[in-house]
Amino acid sequence: MKTEITIEEIKFLANIPDDLHTPVLRVANGLHHRAKYPKEKIFLLLVKMLHSPKKYALSRNKMTNLAKIAYEYKRNGKEITLTDDGKELLFNEEAVLTLEEKDMQQKHSFLLREDKLHYTIFGKEHIEAGALLQMETAASLPISIAGALMPDAHQGYGLPIGGVLATEADKVIPFAVGVDIACRMCMSVFDLPADYLKREPHFLKKILTENTKFGMGGETTRKYDDSVMDLPEWNSVKIVRNLKDKAYRQLGTSGTGNHFVEWGTVEVFEDDPLLKLPKGTYLSLLSHSGSRGFGGNVANHYSKIAMQKTVLPKPATHLAWLDLNTQEGQEYWIAMNLAGEYASANHHEIHNKIARELGHKPLRMIENHHNFAWKEQLADGRNVIVHRKGATPAGINELGIIPGSMSQPGYVIRGKGSAEAINSASHGAGRVMSRTKAFSTTTRSEMNKILEDAGIQLIGGDLDESPMVYKNIDKVIAAQADLVTVLAKFLPKIVRMADANRKEGRED
Repeated sequence: MKTEITIEEIKFLANIPDDLHTPVLRVANGLHHRAKYPKEKIFLLLVKMLHSPKKYALSRNKMTNLAKIAYEYKRNGKEITLTDDGKELLFNEEAVLTLEEKDMQQKHSFLLREDKLHYTIFGKEHIEAGALLQMETAASLPISIAGALMPDAHQGYGLPIGGVLATEADKVIPFAVGVDIACRMCMSVFDLPADYLKREPHFLKKILTENTKFGMGGETTRKYDDSVMDLPEWNSVKIVRNLKDKAYRQLGTSGTGNHFVEWGTVEVFEDDPLLKLPKGTYLSLLSHSGSRGFGGNVANHYSKIAMQKTVLPKPATHLAWLDLNTQEGQEYWIAMNLAGEYASANHHEIHNKIARELGHKPLRMIENHHNFAWKEQLADGRNVIVHRKGATPAGINELGIIPGSMSQPGYVIRGKGSAEAINSASHGAGRVMSRTKAFSTTTRSEMNKILEDAGIQLIGGDLDESPMVYKNIDKVIAAQADLVTVLAKFLPKIVRMADANRKEGRED
């Protein structure tokens, strides 16, 4: 006898209003019992219908009547939204397991250690309590070897943003890497004087807007170099294969949240053999974005598998790991590294298009990424996997970029290779308030006043990225003087971000 489909299972996929529980269950169980559809097929039909209710409402199918109700809800401004599980199922039909399957998964339960690791906190006075508590939990994992917390740290999911965690050499934690895998910074420095911004602001703004695309659904058909899509890893794992077309369409685009592409000036303080730029001030292009929908879907898929396989006490649930000696662990490692290649190509695509329109090749391109895991050695020689979630690699003589906010400077840095920081530095200024609080406590007029005083043009953007929601970047830089040497200072002038769309959600 077939088991009943429950509303709890369906609510894994969509936020179903209470008054629709009965019709949804009637349709789902009718398909399950009378049409003999397996649960997986029914769940897939449901998310497809809820994603496009009009399409299903205007055609004859087994979901037509339910689709008409969902479409009417949407027309009345009461759209039924998909959960992260539901969204992922659109791209990968194996992503969401039924409750029975979850119970059948081979699970391993672990306790947290009582002897927490010692780890160094840089700029503790700048860090909120929630981030400190999350780092304490991460340091209690039985697989943790070493840790550090950067001065821009704030609360995230699992590992705090700004957290650095070294684990056993065959254990990787998807949520300690982050959802936007391989999010990165990229800077092009041009042999053009700083006053070019004053002489040609309209031209620079035009080529910036015409060669960038933002938003969770952002896609572009015009490519400069799509050779990253020829990498063999795209055919190595099923979920990666399923996401390849989407990744191709989004190549050369940027996300939402704190992602940006901006014109500014960069002042090089002195001749440096590593930076290879003469002392002076130059026109510069700076971007921040990641691996787009491809990385996000990979992160969500393997985070769920990790939490199904590795059972931890509730405070540490999101710090579940995958073993690299298993198929799932190897799949994630391949997909994560491919996301790194893709994110880099994504930035190069944007920078190359803009450089071509500008008519100048850059003198120098600098880039680094965060939200990643690296196989490294600690100072004592132990092999580990180092997770840097919102933290910049800062090994000896390693170049990086630490941005501020849309009104604050960013800095080009050279790493000092601090063992206490696990060869890391901050990845930005760090937030002082959540997006929800930003919307409720800040105003557009306040933001506009700050931007006007700083002489900055903003294209797009919203209050959740307003300058006042970020820490003071100079204080954050000062708190990590032992970790990095500052080589140059970037001042933003024309900033492009995703347009305000609070229904869309944020990607960073």
